[in-house]
Amino acid sequence: MKNRFAFAAAAPAVVCAALAMTLATAAHAQMHDPATPLAVAGKVALRGEANSIAVREMRIVRKNDILTVQADMANMGRTDRTVFYRFKWLDNVGNQVGDGESWKQMSVLGLGQQTVKSVAPTSAAVDLRLEMNVEPR
Repeated sequence: MKNRFAFAAAAPAVVCAALAMTLATAAHAQMHDPATPLAVAGKVALRGEANSIAVREMRIVRKNDILTVQADMANMGRTDRTVFYRFKWLDNVGNQVGDGESWKQMSVLGLGQQTVKSVAPTSAAVDLRLEMNVEPR
């Protein structure tokens, strides 16, 4: 009898924890600009708000057993934005390959578009993440 009361008392805490996780996941998904397709958003790791920067398209190609990527960033707003970005290359189990790229900086003018490119450091890379931090200019 005592165990049943302990479970009944713990049930609201479990429900609250599940609700908090759901809300946190929904808030994280909304950090991407709505113009970023969901398939592309899965490859983008934002550090903060998107600030009207959308990754409209990402092309990933394997050439000579090495992955190459091109990503189109579009500024959906009228004000210029400064974007800091780098590509993180991953192996088949999700571990980082290579030493990692340094952060790069670029300006995306209001209503403008820029394409960024990168090449994997080794053939062990099978996936990637585009890490971004977008600041107002």
